[in-house]
Amino acid sequence: MFISHEDWAALEEKAESTFWGFLGCKVVSITAEETVIGLEVGPHHMNMLGIVNGGVSSSLLDNSMGMMAGALRPDYNMVTSNLNIHFVAPLKGPVITTHAKVLHSSKRTLTCYAEVREADGTVGAIGTATFRGIKK
Repeated sequence: MFISHEDWAALEEKAESTFWGFLGCKVVSITAEETVIGLEVGPHHMNMLGIVNGGVSSSLLDNSMGMMAGALRPDYNMVTSNLNIHFVAPLKGPVITTHAKVLHSSKRTLTCYAEVREADGTVGAIGTATFRGIKK
């Protein structure tokens, strides 16, 4: 099952008032195969070295994989039960995107993989996460 367009629109609207909206996340595309989330990098996303803060990359990874999990399991509230991140190159923007996909799924859990990329395709961070479904 995949989330309906109407349910997705309602979820996006609700997300705007949460940490998602505070960060400035925007859905670029979402399908059953891949979720792409974009972020216009601003000064408040940077650390004192002039690169995107690791917490921003971590949040983008968790958000993109979580959106993928939620879209594929609309009858469940999907919560992160494990998150692993590797920072592999500095990110500067001005736009970065995350690309998430599912590696493994069962009835109540999904394990996902995602990358945070610069516009030129340079990968700055990679992550895996496991999500557990709680029946709504």
